[in-house]
Amino acid sequence: MTEKDLKRLPLGTSDFLALRMANQIYVDKTEMVFTIASERQKYFFARPRRFGKSLLISTFESLFKSGIKDFRGLAIEKLWKEKKIYQVVRFDFSEIKPLFGLDKFRKDLEDRLIDNFYPSGFRFDPSKTSVLSQLSAWMRIQPTDSLVLLIDEYDAPLTACLDNAQLFEGVRSVLSEFYAVIKANDRIVRFAFITGITKFNKTSIFSELNNLSDLSLDVEYGSLLGYTHSEVEYYFCSYLTRAAALLGLTSEEMLKRLTTHYDGFCFERTATEHVFAPWSLLKFFASPRNGLVDYWFESGGKPSVLVEYLKSHALREPEEYGREKTISLSALSGSSDVEGLSDLGLLTQAGYLTIKSVKYGDTVFLDYPNLEVRRAMAQLYLERLLSGKVAGQVGAGPIVRVLCKDSSEEVFHILNRLFQAIDYKSYPVKDEASVRAYVQVYFAGAGLEPKVEQHNAFGRSDLEVKASDRYWVFEFKVCHDRDNAVERLQEGIEQLRSRRYGEHLGEHHMRKVVLVFSLKARQFVKWQEIED
Repeated sequence: MTEKDLKRLPLGTSDFLALRMANQIYVDKTEMVFTIASERQKYFFARPRRFGKSLLISTFESLFKSGIKDFRGLAIEKLWKEKKIYQVVRFDFSEIKPLFGLDKFRKDLEDRLIDNFYPSGFRFDPSKTSVLSQLSAWMRIQPTDSLVLLIDEYDAPLTACLDNAQLFEGVRSVLSEFYAVIKANDRIVRFAFITGITKFNKTSIFSELNNLSDLSLDVEYGSLLGYTHSEVEYYFCSYLTRAAALLGLTSEEMLKRLTTHYDGFCFERTATEHVFAPWSLLKFFASPRNGLVDYWFESGGKPSVLVEYLKSHALREPEEYGREKTISLSALSGSSDVEGLSDLGLLTQAGYLTIKSVKYGDTVFLDYPNLEVRRAMAQLYLERLLSGKVAGQVGAGPIVRVLCKDSSEEVFHILNRLFQAIDYKSYPVKDEASVRAYVQVYFAGAGLEPKVEQHNAFGRSDLEVKASDRYWVFEFKVCHDRDNAVERLQEGIEQLRSRRYGEHLGEHHMRKVVLVFSLKARQFVKWQEIED
């Protein structure tokens, strides 16, 4: 197969018409689009960045503006019977953020209202009343069900000022005036679709538009954005085959690796539908020789303002990285005040966490969706531990190489370089749990998959990790000073021998190591590898 035989990837194309004209791959979601668009309804839909929200908005725009003209060969072509063409007004609120204060934000919003409603016939007279007053008056004389309103990234102006309560309230107030106009003229709105990352109440979008239907956790639309396994195998079959050949794998092996790295996002309340992150998968297919690169943060998975918020909330304790995380379904589906915004809810809506299971009716178990995001989160935690530095800057960079090729003694030394660089004032090592958590974050940030407290018939190991053909089992002990370090070392040795951690896996090159950390010295002071 040559490069010319491959249909173009829709990489970076967020406009439906442009995608169709360029003959790029379009994963057909139009049966769901039809179901949604058939109703006279207003919808809200939350998804992370780079999941295709703008393309979905553009798809609705094309349908209501031009009917099925641009949908040839897609499922909706045989389903859509509506002949009426609508006035479509589309906003992208990511373009108007309050970077220069509230007055400038208000002016930018008014200018955008004037420009975006102009093609539908709205004319603003600066010598008369305000923009919103004139817009409301214009709406009152429009025919019933004549307008389609599409709003992308509705919350972008709000997330841009999460760290400034006064500005947030001002922006919220300005936006509420706009939504109040929409509510007052509900008669003309045939269809409205609003996207965002998170769901704030008190923004008046959810109070003014009190009949807004939230599809974010709806089981019917869990795969409305993102690619399912079957869609990847069908629409990207040629790219999958090409990538597998270039990397010396079978197509099945290639898909399995892609699943581990980029799949696993779940957005619906039954936790049964999983999807790939579109941007990461497309970037891989575009350049498979680069390997399974982490594209999550590069692609907008790390919105700077959200990360600043998360740094002072959910990221304040790196011990949280590997812990089980739960949230109630009602808290996840409900809207939040900025003052009481759920860390876990925001992490889930932003794509850092995803739904793994729902038990006991209302308890949602959360975890990282895949290796790419798990690694990205570990890197965030590690940056916090090291006051913004990366492991390489403190002499602890080549941990993967050390685990793959070097001795247990070198592991001992490189871990000490890490712990000596940790911001001890903010993140003191208090106990064995702290030691284990910090090592886990360090390993995971380097791309490994450390497992903590792994069960066997005799107990639970502290940390296990595979690096190339080696399988490491670590037992951590903590002492208060060097005087009892030898005693703690012997305890660890006996524990590793008697409880036979890791042996049930049948790994050939197993390395078992006890490491003793001194709370007083703030470093590992003893180590020993156990020979079977």
